[in-house]
Amino acid sequence: MDSPDSVVNEYAQARPAPPLRPYVAWYSGYRQRGVAPARHRGLPSPYLTVIFTLDEPLTVAAHPDARQAAQTYDALVGGLHTTPALITHAGAQSGVQLALGPLGARVLLGLPAGELGGLDLPADAVLGRFAGEVCDRLRSAGDWRDRFAVLDAALLARLRPDRAVSEPVARAWRALLRGGGAVPAGALASEAGWSGRHLADRFRAEIGLTPKAAARVVRFDRARRLLAARAAASGSVRGVDDGLGLAALAAECGYFDQAHMAREFRALAGCPPSRWLAEEFRNVQVTEVLGAEGWEDEGPAGPGQWPAATDHDPEEARSP
Repeated sequence: MDSPDSVVNEYAQARPAPPLRPYVAWYSGYRQRGVAPARHRGLPSPYLTVIFTLDEPLTVAAHPDARQAAQTYDALVGGLHTTPALITHAGAQSGVQLALGPLGARVLLGLPAGELGGLDLPADAVLGRFAGEVCDRLRSAGDWRDRFAVLDAALLARLRPDRAVSEPVARAWRALLRGGGAVPAGALASEAGWSGRHLADRFRAEIGLTPKAAARVVRFDRARRLLAARAAASGSVRGVDDGLGLAALAAECGYFDQAHMAREFRALAGCPPSRWLAEEFRNVQVTEVLGAEGWEDEGPAGPGQWPAATDHDPEEARSP
């Protein structure tokens, strides 16, 4: 058992079992104890928020939907969003998070991702007793490998591929991921054989965002992951504007210019990229980099997914 004065700072990541990979890109486990109290921005991304806590509840001080009051959760399910959440802890936090794509909501949660758009909910409101059962089994597991195996078994038992999203919507979503958010909505509608309005309505109902909003989130997510990876590789955020090449990054990710990217960061993250990186640098070092450069790869997880760590051999990062 850890002594009261010891510092624990663990992170582990692994890919799910093969049948789950079209829907879940990776599992992430984290445990911190004895660290300074902190706050963290829960940024918009192409994944739903699914978190099962271990030792202490998750505190969401501000939700993407400002109408939701601050709340603590033993387990949380949230939809895609276009503004950040604010998560706080008093020096300790632990849990397991799933990178669940919106195409996995029907087959694993039993409802379309559109019903969760912009919301954070207690997991039992969506999953019933299953949420508490998973938390109990995760807390009883001995290490990260065992916890990820618990998730595999639990999710495989719920998997219902016959409830999949309609193919035109699924195809449009995958095209946005493959294109890094750069595919015009009109091209997606033409490919589906639908009007732009019909695609927007169907897409929002299934995914939780319109194609245009989803494209912004996908592009932003790619940009901030690449920025995080490059900052971690350099070991510093000093000289971020020059040393990390924000202008080149903006062009690479399809923004008009660096100013355009900065505006999108302010809208989606609540601050410019240099401030986000400075605030989150320790989190970035420990939790953002594994697999970050593989964003565009089309690996065993299927088109548009993010290959992460090795199969049930958790890739771990620890700091003293």
